[in-house]
Amino acid sequence: MTTRQLTSPRMWRLTWAVPFVLSLLCSAAALATEKDPERTGGPYVPTPQIVVDQMLNLASVGPRDFVVDLGSGDGVIVLTAARQFNARGYGVDIDPVLVKQSNDEAKRLGLDERVAFYVQDVFKADLSKASVITLYLLPSMMINLRSKIFAEARPGTRVVSHDYSFDDWHPDDQVVLDVPEKEKINGVPKATLLLWIVPAKVAGRWQIEVDGGPRHELTLRQTYQRLTGSATVGDGRTAKISDAELRGNEIDFSLPDGRARRQFHGIVQGESIQGKVTLSGGRTARWTAKKN
Repeated sequence: MTTRQLTSPRMWRLTWAVPFVLSLLCSAAALATEKDPERTGGPYVPTPQIVVDQMLNLASVGPRDFVVDLGSGDGVIVLTAARQFNARGYGVDIDPVLVKQSNDEAKRLGLDERVAFYVQDVFKADLSKASVITLYLLPSMMINLRSKIFAEARPGTRVVSHDYSFDDWHPDDQVVLDVPEKEKINGVPKATLLLWIVPAKVAGRWQIEVDGGPRHELTLRQTYQRLTGSATVGDGRTAKISDAELRGNEIDFSLPDGRARRQFHGIVQGESIQGKVTLSGGRTARWTAKKN
C-alpha cells in the first residue's frame, strides 16, 4: 500500500456526523452562532466539497454504485455522489435536525428519488446494498464498526474514511491532502483519506483441481486482506504459498512447480473459486476449488 500526496488550496472544514462533543475541537464553541439551531449531535461544521470529491474519487464512484454514509451529517457525501456521479444511496445519522436538512436538500435538488436520509444508529445500518461506504468518525467508533463492515459488507465493497483508520485492518490505498487551515483546528495541516476493499472470506481448507493435473489441498489463513497458507504439491509434500493477494473477491497466490512456480488467479464465489493458473513454460490451465 502506498501513500499519495495531493495538494489543495481550497478551504478545509470538518464534518462530525456522530452524536458526541468532539474533544479534539477545544474551540468548537466559538464556531457556533446564536442563529444556529440546537442539534442533538452537538457542534458540527460542514465537510468541504474538495474533501468530499476526493473521497468519492478514491472510491471510484460511478452511476452503478450505491453509497452508504455512516454518520451522514448534512448529507453532502451522498448528495454529491448522486449529483456528480449519478449514484444512489442513503445516509444515517441520529441527529433528526441534520437528517431533515439532508432530505430537504435532496428534494430541492431533485435527487429524492435516488437518495434518502434516516434517523438511525450507525451500528444498525443495513449495509447489504452498499457498493461504497463512507465514514468520518473518531477512532473508537471506527474500531467498533470494523467488525460490522467486515462481516456484513459484500466482498469488493469500497470503504473510504476521512482521517481515521480501522487499526490492524490496514488500508489498500491512502491519499494525503494538504489543508493548512486544518492546523488551526487540531494542529495537523493535512487530511488523510483511506480506502479499503472488503475482502472475501477465504480462511479454511480448500480442495483444488487443476485441469490435467493432480489435486491439491490448500489451507489458507486470513487477516482481512492479508493471506498466508500452504498446500500439498507434487508427491504430497507441503509448500507455503507466496505472492498472496486478496482484493475483494479476487485471489492470487503462487506454489512451487519444480524450479518454477505456478501462479494462481481466481474469483471467489462463496465457498468455491474458479480461475486460471500459469504453469511452467507459460502454459495456462483452468483451476477450481471447493471449500471443505
